[in-house]
Amino acid sequence: MSLVFEMAAPPAQPDEHRADVACFIGFVARRALQPLPTAVLTQLDAAGWVNGNWRRTAKQINALENLPVMLDSWDLFDQLFAWNTRPLSASGSTTCTTYMGAAVRSFFARGGKRAIVIRIGDPWAFLESGASRAAHRRERLRKMLPDFADSGAPEHPFEPWNPASWQGIHHLYGLRENSMLVLPDLPDACADEPPVPDQSLPPPLVPEGFVECSTDEPVPVDTGLRNTLAPRLDSKGYAAWKLAISAARSFLARNQREVMLVAALPLPHVDTSRIVGVGNVVHAQADMLAYLQRIGVLRPDGSVGSSGLASAFVQLSWPWLRTQASNDLPEGLESPDGILAGLIAGNAAQRGTFRSVAGDFSMARLRDVADAEPIPAWGQGDDSPSGQLARHICLIAQSPDGWALQSDVTTAGDESWRFGGASRLMSSIVRTARALGDSAAFEPNGPRLWARLRGSLEDMLMEYWYEGAFAGATAAQAFSVVCDSTTMTQNDIDAGRLIVQISVQPAVSIERITVVLNLGNTATSSALKEIA
Repeated sequence: MSLVFEMAAPPAQPDEHRADVACFIGFVARRALQPLPTAVLTQLDAAGWVNGNWRRTAKQINALENLPVMLDSWDLFDQLFAWNTRPLSASGSTTCTTYMGAAVRSFFARGGKRAIVIRIGDPWAFLESGASRAAHRRERLRKMLPDFADSGAPEHPFEPWNPASWQGIHHLYGLRENSMLVLPDLPDACADEPPVPDQSLPPPLVPEGFVECSTDEPVPVDTGLRNTLAPRLDSKGYAAWKLAISAARSFLARNQREVMLVAALPLPHVDTSRIVGVGNVVHAQADMLAYLQRIGVLRPDGSVGSSGLASAFVQLSWPWLRTQASNDLPEGLESPDGILAGLIAGNAAQRGTFRSVAGDFSMARLRDVADAEPIPAWGQGDDSPSGQLARHICLIAQSPDGWALQSDVTTAGDESWRFGGASRLMSSIVRTARALGDSAAFEPNGPRLWARLRGSLEDMLMEYWYEGAFAGATAAQAFSVVCDSTTMTQNDIDAGRLIVQISVQPAVSIERITVVLNLGNTATSSALKEIA
């Protein structure tokens, strides 16, 4: 018998100035017989979930049910959640990895350092019948997004003042350090019954990798995952997916404009399977593009077709990838949203969130990518199907030097908000400015406060300018801050509203972008002008 001593990890401390934190909301089981670490209990207690006015029951706390848990390592996620034991069928005899687990795994592997995980339930059987999926689709989507508007009023109306009522995405209202939202189970929740694989096609190749020999390990059992197709959506599934993305976007626009929604574009329920041959690759990609245009996800020019999807705060990623770690998923494919979130987080920590994630930085972190579904025909011009997708969707494709993120874009229709770095820069500015405004919420609203707040914001923007975030030969060309009687009426002043106007010129933006910050008399709020 031997004793092993491990140093207890300290509770993760919130930091509002970070731009690399991602919140994952989805379905994953709690790992059985694993008590909560002291650090996690301390974290939940400090947030008021254990003994506060909105405390949860002991059962909910132990199950981590609908509770935000901040994690600084993959090992802690693995300790808390049974991420790799999703039943493949109703019998439960074989299992696969959850999409929630795969996304968090990829997030940390690609450069992420801190994740917030909200478990909203156990995963359902992957090969669930179409009738059962249809019956539970609305329930599952509303656990993630209570405002999912397929029909009727929300079952859990959002009450900002009452955390006890928060469900799923509602928690973002209280997570001020969060900068990204990822919904890994969204494509699967919107999919119908998984399609039957085409028996005429060869099974997908398993990426090569070194496996250490062992004499006491059991021989791995083939669970049929390689021949089990990943989730695919028909027109009804895409309709539900678009409503879900729109609901998430609307919530962020109203309550948390500093958060970027990072989502995967689902696979279509059409034959886009790759057959060896360059001509067929292009043809499959063209078929996929035409299908997305026909059902209204994309316009003929490749731009996002639905107003509910077009936003400066939405980044869609494509295609689905086959990596050395994804063999435990159906068809060996993982959705690219967790990968993109990890790339953005690593980029923010090392180079600055305003810089592009595309190119060499991403290539260094995508060396284990072996294949994709479908394979983008990259490098054939801007008018090619892949070129059209890359204007509005974060496209991962193979270049002569390896796989890399080829475009870092949002779905915004406004060209000045198209570059992902510009939108993330504005989110970072709003987050930092709001933190400055919080300290002034209860001070007398007058010229002295205006001057102090204006000086603090100018100092903050000067730091961004020194780092290369803004264009302009001088600071005056790069940004401006106005906080005086011209930004407020007498009614605003009497009501205790302090309004600051910030105008900046991002380094890659075509136009100057203006942000208006509104400091009320009871709470701090920030508002960016609505971007279509």
